[in-house]
Amino acid sequence: MEGSGATALMLRDGVLLLGAALVFVTLFRRLGLGAVLGYLVAGALVGPHGLGLAGEAEAILHIADLGIVLLLFLVGLELNPSRLWRLRRDMFGLGSLQVAVSGLAISALVYVATGFSVAAALAIGLPLALSSTAQVLPSLRPDAINTPAGERAFSILLFQDLSIVPLITIIAALSRADPDPSAPPGWQLGLLTVAAIAGLVLAGRFIINPLFRIVGRVSERELFVIAGLFTVMASAVVMQSLHLSTALGAFVAGVMLADSPYRHELEADIDPFRSILLGFFFIAVGMMLDLHVIAERPFFVIALTIGLIAIKASVLYGLARLFGMDGRKAVKLGLLLSQGGEFAFVLFAEAQRAVLIAPEAASLFSAVVTLSMATTPFLMMFNAWRDSRVRPATDHLDGPETSPVTKAIVIGYGRFGQTVAQMLMARNISVTIIDRKPSQIEIAGTFGQKIYYGDGTRLDLLRQAGAGEAQALFFCVDGRGLDAHRLEPILEAFPHAAVHVRAFDRVHIMSLDGVDVAGTYREVFESAVLMGRQALIGFGCSEEEAAAIEHEYRKRDAERLELQSKSGDLHALKERMFTPANPMQET
Repeated sequence: MEGSGATALMLRDGVLLLGAALVFVTLFRRLGLGAVLGYLVAGALVGPHGLGLAGEAEAILHIADLGIVLLLFLVGLELNPSRLWRLRRDMFGLGSLQVAVSGLAISALVYVATGFSVAAALAIGLPLALSSTAQVLPSLRPDAINTPAGERAFSILLFQDLSIVPLITIIAALSRADPDPSAPPGWQLGLLTVAAIAGLVLAGRFIINPLFRIVGRVSERELFVIAGLFTVMASAVVMQSLHLSTALGAFVAGVMLADSPYRHELEADIDPFRSILLGFFFIAVGMMLDLHVIAERPFFVIALTIGLIAIKASVLYGLARLFGMDGRKAVKLGLLLSQGGEFAFVLFAEAQRAVLIAPEAASLFSAVVTLSMATTPFLMMFNAWRDSRVRPATDHLDGPETSPVTKAIVIGYGRFGQTVAQMLMARNISVTIIDRKPSQIEIAGTFGQKIYYGDGTRLDLLRQAGAGEAQALFFCVDGRGLDAHRLEPILEAFPHAAVHVRAFDRVHIMSLDGVDVAGTYREVFESAVLMGRQALIGFGCSEEEAAAIEHEYRKRDAERLELQSKSGDLHALKERMFTPANPMQET
């Protein structure tokens, strides 16, 4: 009966927590404040320090910690070992400086503001230097983390995760409690960390990857989900048994599978579990927010929270500038990582066991961490507002007037333009590449490509780029913006250049009817035809039959497009389309 009572209580608490989360996350999403703040408010409201409708915050937190483990595993899947090696300078240089400088500065603030001993101030200040991996990383995935600024933020977070071991060692060295004979010394923890990572790397190569090849042959999705969760949990358990970071173990396991052909399927299977558990994590953090502590000393807690954010943002700004970031991105990075992190709760508990801080102090600074997390959505809104107000910094980008005269000019270096440009360069044809997105230019620069900044559809800019001497112009820009009205002046200005245009769809091609271009190319047409041809072969068609169907489809499509362009009627010659009632007649 006791078990059934506990189950009923757990179900009741689960319903209350999920209901509160549903209400507040929906509300905060509608207000543009993000889901994290909704989870925190929901937990604080129904938790033991709010309305007291649900308890056991620490038990929920232990379960929800799996969300961080799964998050780090998914991040690892996006970072293969070679890319991770490329981040080593930011990770061990910028990351170590951030933890050390921020930790000492915050410790000084705690020492001055509270009158605690130096040891107690360090036991509080150093953990506060760590940021919230669970809050920051979801905002960086999947696109932002692939930018140089996103990689730099991730490098700092990863080093912070690595720094948990030395921080525990520092707290143990400062301890006023009787030493635990079973606890390993700090140097041993360090060696265990290196050995555990090496062991996981070897396991990934000789056990995990072969395991997924076997599971892949079975072709059962449920088995694939089980194998993915087993990999994450096993790596976490290994690290936990050695008193190391479980999230770090999951991250290493993810890196080992980053080059696996099953990476995308793993992401799709694991991500729902990650989302749910991270939501519970923030609910539990909100439940642990001691509102009575804040009510007793509201100005003090708010002042400490502001001081924490200001110190971390300022230190990060200075270090980012030292490492070559421009001012706008340095401010953005500082605000992004300015909050306290979830690992502070773990380290505060270690400091309590070491008799360095009292439980009241742990509650006070846990409230500071939670409040700083609650400010992050507002700081991100401020970053977005700054981005919308400030024009991209392009002074450092070269314009096309500095480019040499080349045979070809490619305008637009997205997924379409990259293919065109690289094929031309494969034949050693000189190419000038123009793009109007600074972020795209910055990413291309990391691959050694020289891209010139500007709007390549403007006549004056094309002249500066040498279009008068170029043999061909390739407009690879996205969308339908490049219409006949904008193309005709370009054709008149550069009559000797063959002009090729990327078209968004057949409607876009129809709008270019009568414009004397060398070619128009629907952006997904060839890849779709290729897939259709391979599909036919997969269904048992011979190569000759598949080629004949492709030829007939291309012929009918060209006939339809020609009449559609002339008549302006999208339904022209629709009877020439292949349908279930109108298949191709066998010859």
